[in-house]
Amino acid sequence: MDTIFALATAQGKAGVAVVRVSGPSAFAACETLCGSLPEPRMASLRRLTGAKGTLLDEALVLVFQAGHSFTGENVVELQLHGSVAIIRAVLATLGDMDGLRLAEPGEFTRRALENERLDLAQIEGLSDLIEAESEAQRRQAMRVFEGALGDKAETWRRDLIRAAALIEATIDFADEDVPEDVMPEVSDLLTRVEESLRDEATGAKIAERIREGFEIAIIGAPNAGKSTLLNMLAGRDAAITSEYAGTTRDIIEVRMDLGGLPVTLLDTAGLRNTDDPVEGIGIDRAIARAERADLRVFLMSDHPLSMTPGPEDIVLRGKADIVPGDEPGISGKTGEGVSDLVDRISDTLTARATGVKTAIRERHRIAIEQGISGILAAKRLLAQGAEFSDLAAEELRSVVRSLDSLVGRVDVENLLDEIFASFCLGK
Repeated sequence: MDTIFALATAQGKAGVAVVRVSGPSAFAACETLCGSLPEPRMASLRRLTGAKGTLLDEALVLVFQAGHSFTGENVVELQLHGSVAIIRAVLATLGDMDGLRLAEPGEFTRRALENERLDLAQIEGLSDLIEAESEAQRRQAMRVFEGALGDKAETWRRDLIRAAALIEATIDFADEDVPEDVMPEVSDLLTRVEESLRDEATGAKIAERIREGFEIAIIGAPNAGKSTLLNMLAGRDAAITSEYAGTTRDIIEVRMDLGGLPVTLLDTAGLRNTDDPVEGIGIDRAIARAERADLRVFLMSDHPLSMTPGPEDIVLRGKADIVPGDEPGISGKTGEGVSDLVDRISDTLTARATGVKTAIRERHRIAIEQGISGILAAKRLLAQGAEFSDLAAEELRSVVRSLDSLVGRVDVENLLDEIFASFCLGK
């Protein structure tokens, strides 16, 4: 493999900048740059010099031997002063060395996959960890990055291979006495895997919401106080407020962290009958988007609404500072009831988030559902009699291949370019 290098920290001025070098020539190249290298996994200060002996920087140098590094190769990390000029000079010096080249996006992580330091699910978890903006996203990504999904996939694989082996034993020894009936054990194994897969498939939908963010739509008639409430929750003037009805025509989105969960608040057009074609389009979009939202907050007034709240939706009396009533109220102008609303939203979404498992992507969910279908097909074949045992065993082998794709054992080449393209050069 080529020896690659790249800046592993963000571009621009900083206190420290890290340049990573990985590959068979990493040690030799860095010895040229900084003289003798420190002992593996021991940091030491070194003077970095250019081709003509020009001092480039004094840097902290760390060395990782193959098998003990992120990529699985020989790796040297140079912790430079975060000057743009220093970074440029060091990268230029490395680029002029024979056998070295600038890394492509995600190439360090791709080498970790190819050298079996990480599986594919862990790499997806690492990608999500880099992108995490909320505590829930961080926890979810870290769980996958630590290998939780890979561990489960290995358990499923082991149980399915055991079940297939037992079935094939009945085929191989069909004309002989088999010591015991293996079908009860096969049934137990398949049922256990199926139940675990169903649990993961359900949790994958919730995990996707944590990755992308829960959507909360604020619903109400015109002038019910929706935009004022959105601005109060966002802490800024995200939406235009006015005493004139129909000010909000399109959907306004505000992304925020609510109780550690990623949330997108939607301010929608006021729901009413109108002859204004532009306002009518806004109302149709508001209804369609609200129906897809994870949770709806209804601000009630004297005007009837064309939408009916669901069992988990929150219903409040809007503009509680000027509209009297016995129902729970809220006012985005004075802040009345806002903290209670935030607590209710947080409690509702947190309760949903407790169902999240380790499958976090649509790709995972599809592979798992294919696994469930394959197990059901194998069960149906086994129920038809011993003459269908060979077909049942083949179904289970297909299930194993489907679940193997979760961690990158098979059929993943078409995914790799897309996954690694989202990584930066130094990752």
